[in-house]
Amino acid sequence: MNTLDPETKSQFSALTPEVIIKIAEDELMTPLTGLCRSYNSYINRVYELSRGDKTGVVAKFYRPGRWSKEALQDEHDFLTELASGDIPVIAPLKLRDNKTLGEFEGIYFALFPKKGGRNTDEFLEEEWLEIGRLIGRVHAIGEKRLPRDRVTLTPHLATRDHIDFISRGGFIPKELLAKFRDTAAALIELTGPLFKNKSLIRIHGDCHFANIIYRPGESFYLIDFDDMAVGTPVQDVWMLLPGYVKNSRHELALFIEGYETFRDLNRSDLVLIEPLRAMRYIHFTAWCARQVADGGFTNLAPGWGTKTYWQTEISDLEKQISLIKQDLPPIT
Repeated sequence: MNTLDPETKSQFSALTPEVIIKIAEDELMTPLTGLCRSYNSYINRVYELSRGDKTGVVAKFYRPGRWSKEALQDEHDFLTELASGDIPVIAPLKLRDNKTLGEFEGIYFALFPKKGGRNTDEFLEEEWLEIGRLIGRVHAIGEKRLPRDRVTLTPHLATRDHIDFISRGGFIPKELLAKFRDTAAALIELTGPLFKNKSLIRIHGDCHFANIIYRPGESFYLIDFDDMAVGTPVQDVWMLLPGYVKNSRHELALFIEGYETFRDLNRSDLVLIEPLRAMRYIHFTAWCARQVADGGFTNLAPGWGTKTYWQTEISDLEKQISLIKQDLPPIT
């Protein structure tokens, strides 16, 4: 099985506190204190720094090989456009050359203002309206143009790529490989046509409670655009719901009411929510597989890679396929 490229390990090892602080000072053209606190990050290297006036800066060094330069710039451009529209996101700071993406010995990096906040595990009615308005504003700008190098979240593109990666990597016990591939193929065959002719725009792509923070005296902020993608707008809805659509109609109705203050939401697209949930199962499994291949797997999925894990994964996909076949009517 593959492990993290030794060259990549060597590149990251060059990021000592002294080097990180010097990079940020040079780019911001301002002195920093000696603070260099490492944040937990599964993919990148992220550090908290501090200016002399105690305002915080977050330095983010992107894992080499995960994104192209164009893909990273897509994220920065989207954030900059949103911030210019007074939408509460955390956009990258301008560097010395007036760009937002820097490079140090083959590692791309960006600097962000530090903005603390708290997560909310469940929203009140007025908050559902506010979140709807926030995402509606994001999508109103997101639909203006497409990015250059971001994944497209449809079964025939993103999901098929995930399945191919998992299947080729030797992650699944041989006796379960055919069953996994057959089940995943059935999902693509069933759900692929549902995405035909659907509007696909720039979206956050990973919109769940952990990526929305509340700043007292301000508002909700949408954070972490790492997984920004091209996809259906309802991708940025369903992970916020407290359960399946049939059990979340009130919350969804409030969200849509707020959303449509700024942008119409095609009700027929709500039929994509359960297919998107099934695609997320495969997306997360592929994400875990990539961490294993890079030699840095986490404990997010206990028992990952065991026979029991894959049996459960296949069973969950089969159950989700059955649910999709029920063709639940969209909310009107």
